[in-house]
Amino acid sequence: MLDRAAGVIVGQACGDALGAGYEFGPPLDDAVPVVLGGGPNTMGWAPGEWTDDTAMAVPLLRAAAAGWRFDGSAALAEVIEQWRVWARTARDVGIQIRAVLADIPQSTEADARAAAERLHVERGRSGGNGSLMRTGPVALAFLGADPGEPSALAAAARRVSELTHWEHDAGDACVIWSLAIRHAVLTGEADARVGLGALPAERAARWAALLDEAETRRPRDFEQNGWVVEALQAAWSAIHAASDPVDALERAVRSGRDTDTVAAIAGQLVGAAHGATALPPEWRSRLHGWPGLRDAELVALAEQAAGRALG
Repeated sequence: MLDRAAGVIVGQACGDALGAGYEFGPPLDDAVPVVLGGGPNTMGWAPGEWTDDTAMAVPLLRAAAAGWRFDGSAALAEVIEQWRVWARTARDVGIQIRAVLADIPQSTEADARAAAERLHVERGRSGGNGSLMRTGPVALAFLGADPGEPSALAAAARRVSELTHWEHDAGDACVIWSLAIRHAVLTGEADARVGLGALPAERAARWAALLDEAETRRPRDFEQNGWVVEALQAAWSAIHAASDPVDALERAVRSGRDTDTVAAIAGQLVGAAHGATALPPEWRSRLHGWPGLRDAELVALAEQAAGRALG
């Protein structure tokens, strides 16, 4: 179980780094190999370097490792402050997230939520994939056996999402994915539908249909994968059709466009189901990124978070 818990963040980082060089590019033909450090690499990522996807997940991972359950403003304030510090020098920050972080006067939950809501009202939407890409570590704080854990996780996942993404779609996606990750860590099974019951009935029916659609199409068919709905569909499509974790991440990268994020999202769940040790050692040995961490540090933090949650 600890290996699967570590797999959440290691799988995310592997998918993120694998997709980094192919971001903004077109879908890849099945005959084209997907290589760590490959692709046009317009952002100048080093082989094995993770991007904003995993960088934003690290403060959440640290919080979970410290025993926080994302149900208090003080804990969230520390996460927000780390995001703001990261964004000052990061080379790759999503447009929506940069706008929200720039509009936060102080690193408080209230200020972040207000900024996220303002952006949503001004633009009429805020359903980017930037909260889904970081949600994996939230699940690690809720691995306990108490019957109320799934409900508590659903509330925490939505609360963390709304720090930057006010739209229901973003919160719903984080609820679905976080509950699927929890289930996978505990059972070794990847099932994207286990969290549908945590959504209002009408929205649950919509998401059930979206998952059905994902299972009948290829990741590359979801052309708007910067939108949280199609990012989740593309990731689930890759996982559902894959023969193993590597195949799932390669399929996610072949989707094109927002490749690092789709692969990071997929990596959270395949890592949770199969464990960190199921991912190639040659990938893991090269993993690195903000704030100066490598594979071993990610594993240690994830195991600490899981250990606290499991008691």
